[in-house]
Amino acid sequence: MYYNNILETIGNTPLVKLNDIVAEVSATVLAKIETTNPGNSVKDRMALQMIIDAEADGRLKPGGTIVEGTSGNTGMGLAIAGLIKGYKCVFVTTDKQSKEKVDILKAVGAEVIVCPTDVDPTDNRSYYSVSKRLGEEIPGAWYVNQYDNPSNVKAHYEQTGPEIWKQTEGKITHFVVGVGTGGTISGVGRYLKEQNPDIQIWGIDTYGSIFKKYHETGEFDEKEIYPYITEGIGEDILPKCVNFDVIDKFEKVTDKDGLVWQRKLAREEGILVGNSAGSAVKGILQLKDHLKPEDVVVVLFHDHATRYMGKAFNDDWMKDRGFLDSKPKTALDLISSHQHLPLITVLDTDLAKSAFDKMEKYSISQLPVVNEAGDFIGSLNDHHIFRLLLNNLDAGNQPVSEIMQAPFPIVSYYEEMESVSKSINKENPAVMVKDLGGVYHIITKYDLISALAK
Repeated sequence: MYYNNILETIGNTPLVKLNDIVAEVSATVLAKIETTNPGNSVKDRMALQMIIDAEADGRLKPGGTIVEGTSGNTGMGLAIAGLIKGYKCVFVTTDKQSKEKVDILKAVGAEVIVCPTDVDPTDNRSYYSVSKRLGEEIPGAWYVNQYDNPSNVKAHYEQTGPEIWKQTEGKITHFVVGVGTGGTISGVGRYLKEQNPDIQIWGIDTYGSIFKKYHETGEFDEKEIYPYITEGIGEDILPKCVNFDVIDKFEKVTDKDGLVWQRKLAREEGILVGNSAGSAVKGILQLKDHLKPEDVVVVLFHDHATRYMGKAFNDDWMKDRGFLDSKPKTALDLISSHQHLPLITVLDTDLAKSAFDKMEKYSISQLPVVNEAGDFIGSLNDHHIFRLLLNNLDAGNQPVSEIMQAPFPIVSYYEEMESVSKSINKENPAVMVKDLGGVYHIITKYDLISALAK
């Protein structure tokens, strides 16, 4: 058996039980893994459905151009379908989206325009406004408008919902998913409610989005709107695709929690998925007291982790934003800036002035003293030599062995910075450490200051 083209592989995605990551939850939690779609996201479903319906009613004609504002995943689904069906694609996205999302759209031949995130939706620079304008200006263009397009909801009502019902043999009690355009939760929610009105439909929202408060109060509160990092869920508009009547509850999850639990899914379950998946899992954990042992929860994972390697899975990016606690720095970390440099030492038989010349040449203030065998037998620092010279101008001609101080202490490479710092004081200005290759290096108070400043 084979498929006639890649579009025929959309759907029938697997349902996988979550284990360690939801150990605190008494219910059975099953993940609907949408990353097995050809574009690695749930958006492939509605992208194809919207194109099929637009072709059917003449909005999209042969050789036409597909125009859409997208966070990346819908664009990917549209691009793949457009490629197979012979359409050009122009996508408008925001500058908060990951570079990987933009690059992958370009990889399948789409033109991508990036707009600022932090502007009002009605602003001429917003990606909503720009995509709508391009849809009107480009000859033969069809503006998809996934937020208000009923085919978005239709795809999930006709495909995703029935799949979940069949895969759980009708035992599902809760459906949980991040809400962006609203197509998934509204389509799946409507279908499941028709099968069993008692099934709970929970939407995951993010701070900076209006969904939760609007659902609970009916008020569109602009004070709720502010920039956020989580991709793919939350909105500062009310898409027509969101059917609030089928949603029983919204739960907000912070940017940090969404990103951290996205990483946990990879490391604890081996499931490589996106921001919204991390937010959805954290949302379930926040709502665990609402669940019973006999409940069957299905959580939908929208897209693949490859969209986020430069963000959630980049330790430096996470640390810079305070989303990832740095590991305690060790002695090995303290020498990272000069680990590639050779250790400067002085022989015990050299003259004191030779030691001072080395300090001046290499801009250092202390030296380990070694014997001919290379053993560390003493140390010198510039303050000590300076005091000697003040008292005796001829001290520079004395052998180092006659004026040296005690050798610097040697610490383990895995010793934490706090412990290392206790070994460095007025009487002892440095310590030695041996790296993993067996090479010795010196750690000074300046290394400690540099580490603390980062």
